[in-house]
Amino acid sequence: MITLHTNFGDIKIALNHEKAPVTAENFQRYASEGFFDGTIFHRVIDGFMIQGGGFTEDMVQKRTHEPVKNEANNGLSNKVGTIAMARTSDPHSATAQFFINVNDNTFLDFKSESMQGWGYCVFGEVVEGMDVVNAIKGVNTGNRGMHQDVPLEAVVIQKVSIEG
Repeated sequence: MITLHTNFGDIKIALNHEKAPVTAENFQRYASEGFFDGTIFHRVIDGFMIQGGGFTEDMVQKRTHEPVKNEANNGLSNKVGTIAMARTSDPHSATAQFFINVNDNTFLDFKSESMQGWGYCVFGEVVEGMDVVNAIKGVNTGNRGMHQDVPLEAVVIQKVSIEG
């Protein structure tokens, strides 16, 4: 169990080590190293998802470990309350950034082992704190430099705790 302690409240996440072992271990590694402490949810789109895990409040991107293999072909779906890895157009580019789905985003699910078909790997789900996620998805957003959908009031992951 991972708890994201934010300035909006706590979000408890159960990682799925069975279906996404590499991805869950990667996320847990960042959490145990304190990597997420002081990062923000830097992209919030109501009706879609809230994304975080890579930027400080000053919109400085943090250095990460090597990318992990995309495990989106694990049968898990991008449904409301699931957590998945963010990535670039390269299917195997996920590092630390993640997103929590606030809608059933099945179009993000694995379809085939191709550039367009890989999808986004779900590796856990919110088990407590969806009220916090829902509060975050409703914040006002704007542009910050070249970034869009950035909360106007910082949504900070103050620290992360691991149980079990």
